[in-house]
Amino acid sequence: MTNLAGRGAIVTGGFSGMGFAIASALAEAGANVAVGSYIAPAGTDRSDAAYYPGIDEIERVRSALSAHGTRVHAAHLDVRDSEVTNRFVAEAEAAIGPADILVNAAGTTAEQPVCGHSDALWDKIVDTNLTGAFRTTRAVLPGMIARGWGRIVNIGSTAASVGWKDNPAYCASKAGLLGLTRCVALEGAAHGVTCVMISPTWVETELMRRNVAQVVEREGKGRTAQQAMAEIAKGNPQQRMLQPQEIAALAVFLCSDLAKGITMENIQITGGALW
Repeated sequence: MTNLAGRGAIVTGGFSGMGFAIASALAEAGANVAVGSYIAPAGTDRSDAAYYPGIDEIERVRSALSAHGTRVHAAHLDVRDSEVTNRFVAEAEAAIGPADILVNAAGTTAEQPVCGHSDALWDKIVDTNLTGAFRTTRAVLPGMIARGWGRIVNIGSTAASVGWKDNPAYCASKAGLLGLTRCVALEGAAHGVTCVMISPTWVETELMRRNVAQVVEREGKGRTAQQAMAEIAKGNPQQRMLQPQEIAALAVFLCSDLAKGITMENIQITGGALW
């Protein structure tokens, strides 16, 4: 049902969290997988909650994905830079074959209210979460259309439809990503290309842990990040935290032939939570 043997898949933000879980699941389903994440140089601004892998993690990721027996490419990718993005896609396709699948999982956020939100931080979040997805999509969509088959999965958030105090850039970027998803879906519909957004609630990833730590620091209520995480889990109707593998399972299905009629949708995975 989810046989993706011979398909080429690109996953942004693929070194950790949901991106890595999705890349692993795609490789397990038979796809050749290229993953890219931002390898931060010394002195990189860390004001956001993003996880920044080191260059040493390239081999770790490559080895883990190669264990599934498919072709793998892992490298630095800065989706905020069109030249770097286009070069990564070209190198990825040279290594794994044409990109039939694109998963836009690269993302970041930061605890910051509108009042006092710097231009630089706003630009970084929106450029990563929204414009970055546009850049990668623009790079692979023409080939998908020409071949008559393609799957694009954007990792959104309940933030696309529900506001979140002190996260204006993140909420705006995910709402914008939903608009982009719908436009790409319409552009590809007549050519066998689908585009869907998966919008989870809190998922237990390194990005979430760093984000919660920022929340705790800003609130200054004496809670630990671990206590805050436990409160979030308790607040979910299922009394738990979603796991990256749950998001990956849906992503793999959406990339299969069985899901060719599912496009332009915003599929929420929330455990019953509104946020």
